[in-house]
Amino acid sequence: MFPLRTYVNPHIAPQSMMRQVFEYMVIIFGIFPMALMVNWVLLPHAFVGGGLTGICSIIYYLTDGFFPSLFPDYGGAIPVWLTTFVFNLILLLIAGVTVGWRFCIRTMVGVGAITLWYRIIPILPEPIIADPWLGAIVGGFVFGLSLGTIIACNGSSGGTDIIAMIVNHYRDISMGNIMLLCDVIIILSAFFLPIPERLMEEGTNPIYIQIKRVLCGVCMTVSYTAAVDWLLARVHQSVHIFIYSAHYAEIATAINTTVNRGVTVLDGTGWYSRKPVKVISVLARKPEASMILNLVHQIDPNAFVSQANVAGVFGAGFDKIKK
Repeated sequence: MFPLRTYVNPHIAPQSMMRQVFEYMVIIFGIFPMALMVNWVLLPHAFVGGGLTGICSIIYYLTDGFFPSLFPDYGGAIPVWLTTFVFNLILLLIAGVTVGWRFCIRTMVGVGAITLWYRIIPILPEPIIADPWLGAIVGGFVFGLSLGTIIACNGSSGGTDIIAMIVNHYRDISMGNIMLLCDVIIILSAFFLPIPERLMEEGTNPIYIQIKRVLCGVCMTVSYTAAVDWLLARVHQSVHIFIYSAHYAEIATAINTTVNRGVTVLDGTGWYSRKPVKVISVLARKPEASMILNLVHQIDPNAFVSQANVAGVFGAGFDKIKK
């Protein structure tokens, strides 16, 4: 039997801190493509996207020309960055009470970042993707990848994804489906908005333009919803790792404290050597596998490790068993 020794990894605290810093940086800069799609595709096409962005864009369209002295750079309309910031202040309290204050702090970072990017990135007079259907698909997909990246880091840009996170916290419902339901309701309201002059086409029925506007918004929403679910499904993929090492106690403790994953130590026998051996069994999310392998390499570079993808893991720390 190998002696059980207490091991303190000097890299645990720096790695944990560096991981948090990395996640905050991903949240801040991961929101940039989202803001880019809003100011360069959604608003120039006069789409109504989903979630809080859709609500803020509706306010932007309805107040066009109302406040020329207050918002001269936005044609007198209340800018999206301002309404986004105000509405999210209200939602932050809900996020802190229900999901947790750690999530709330990350949401504050996300809200600050999205507000900043909306403010810095100029709204183009003409969209970078001229075709509205292509703009809806491409813009929605990039928007969804950006949002999915933020959610994967336990962050949020605010808005309806906070509602989706809260519902998903208590119910086994896809976050993409929750956001899709909220978004469709908001998008349908675009039918009753006034049509901007630049969208008016001579000899075209205004009702047709309104229907096309709504359908483009739905197309954009479906595109970004699919991107969110696709990305999160890849991030949430799990792995099963077996570790064979004489330093099993140190490795198991390091995995417990650094990655915050449960570890099972199994008794085995090396058939060639006829000697007893300890085998560490770990189930973890795929993004955590690299952290585990780094820990193993730091403690025992000669350890024998096998890793396999698993179709599903259910229980504490993973997915809930569906009824």
